[in-house]
Amino acid sequence: MAADNPIIPRRALLSVFDKTGLLDLARGLHGMGVELVSSGGTARALSEAGLPVIEVGDYTAFPEILDGRVKTLHPKIHGGILGRRSLESHRATMAAHDIGEIDLVVVNLYPFEATIASGADYDHAVENIDIGGPAMIRSAAKNHADVAVLVRPEDYAAAMEELSASGGLSLTLRKRLAATAYARTAAYDSAIAAWFARQIDLSPAPYLTVGGPLISGLRYGENPHQSAAFYAVAPGRPG
Repeated sequence: MAADNPIIPRRALLSVFDKTGLLDLARGLHGMGVELVSSGGTARALSEAGLPVIEVGDYTAFPEILDGRVKTLHPKIHGGILGRRSLESHRATMAAHDIGEIDLVVVNLYPFEATIASGADYDHAVENIDIGGPAMIRSAAKNHADVAVLVRPEDYAAAMEELSASGGLSLTLRKRLAATAYARTAAYDSAIAAWFARQIDLSPAPYLTVGGPLISGLRYGENPHQSAAFYAVAPGRPG
């Protein structure tokens, strides 16, 4: 396990729209001594469940502004995620600016795909374009050498199993979670790009963007030795 460079999380940032499995995850982390930092409805859910949680605004000493459009876009958040623990210069900068390390990022996004599928109007759709969430996800995935990122409730169990078994999160798992994270932000941006193109009849689009969630695995691909899967590629379409 040592060769896989596990990290032991001491501080986790949780900010989720889909709260499936949130409380079980947070209770498990708290039981392992992990400090919980959170924002908005996620912080309320944790607090109401009796879990100690630090509000992002209290953590950064900067209030949420612009009707919630800016709350996690702060150097104390992104510095804590992106700082390279192996570099003395990064550690010195973080210490100079009182930036603590954030070792685990648990974030899922405003439901843009579901919003447009419901027939929401233009303004409502725009307000459901998440900015802070993708920024935190991408930061954590980039710095997977030091940080783990969870973007799907389906991945909570694997993280907790590793933590329970060894006390740390392996580099192998962190790489897999980072790949999942970038796939999620890519699919999210693809949905937004396709929606915008439809609003202004942008044809041909300057970039081809295709993204969607996994529906199921398939028995085999073009040939028996290949793998294949079935994906949804547009709102309201089966695949």
